[in-house]
Amino acid sequence: MARRINKVIELWEDKQPIYLTHPTDLSYDAGLKDSQTWADLLLIDFEHHPFDIVGLTNYMKGLKDGGPTPSGHITPTVVTTLPSNAISAEEVRYNAWQARHVLSAGVHGILNTHARTAEAVKAFVQVTRYPFQTLSRNIIGEGLRGAGGQKPANDIWGLSTAEYAHKCDPWPLNPDGELILGLKIEDRHCLNNVDDIAQVPGIAFAEWGPGDMGMSFGQPDAHDPPYPEIMNDARNKIQNALEKNGINFYSSWLDESLNDEERLDYILDVLRCKMTGSPTKEYAEYGRKKTGRKMNS
Repeated sequence: MARRINKVIELWEDKQPIYLTHPTDLSYDAGLKDSQTWADLLLIDFEHHPFDIVGLTNYMKGLKDGGPTPSGHITPTVVTTLPSNAISAEEVRYNAWQARHVLSAGVHGILNTHARTAEAVKAFVQVTRYPFQTLSRNIIGEGLRGAGGQKPANDIWGLSTAEYAHKCDPWPLNPDGELILGLKIEDRHCLNNVDDIAQVPGIAFAEWGPGDMGMSFGQPDAHDPPYPEIMNDARNKIQNALEKNGINFYSSWLDESLNDEERLDYILDVLRCKMTGSPTKEYAEYGRKKTGRKMNS
């Protein structure tokens, strides 16, 4: 039986990596179908694709009506990126409406891009929180999410509006929270501040964004391995800062010299990732067997 609304948190609490895929059709019917997905997390890209809140709302309804999932959760975990970045605290606050809209649709997390400073990351956490939440408010500031957006989100989560307001708070900052916030630390400016960024409370996972990181260092074709040394150094610095602060590292490894099993071995054993993209169900099943994960969990 599911212990949490957010399956990904449940798995991370069990020290298990999670496997994600990317939905492309945001419709009610697609949600019905994807409610039975093999993936642990559905990551929706609004960074590079249209910001379709109507489609997202319908998709979330389909996920709820098609559930529960094979693991017994109300819906799969859904995370979206945003059209805006986290380059500065001002940019985050000016675009806080984007975070409000995806949260009101019922998603379980947000992945914000180009997180360049600790102050920008604090603002990101701040705009997702209700003002009555007090954990780390001396660092983050008072929450800026307003009342009135609990529906339809609380229906998707299977909660009352009051219950939702308490549960929709960032984990692991709030051990009872069901919201996961992530960062793309993906250019040389982010890299310079990664130690401070990783200390901001409220962040559950982060990636190093090799495509953008490569471009930032004048390497536009360095998205995939083998990487130049400057890229390896950047990844290692980010990974170490995240691990030091208990933040889950998200990365893939599209090395064409390796087969799928060798690639995933590298991701889990060498990169020590707790989050990775999965091209197929079989790929994820190999990883789950490797880490001793229980069936249907």
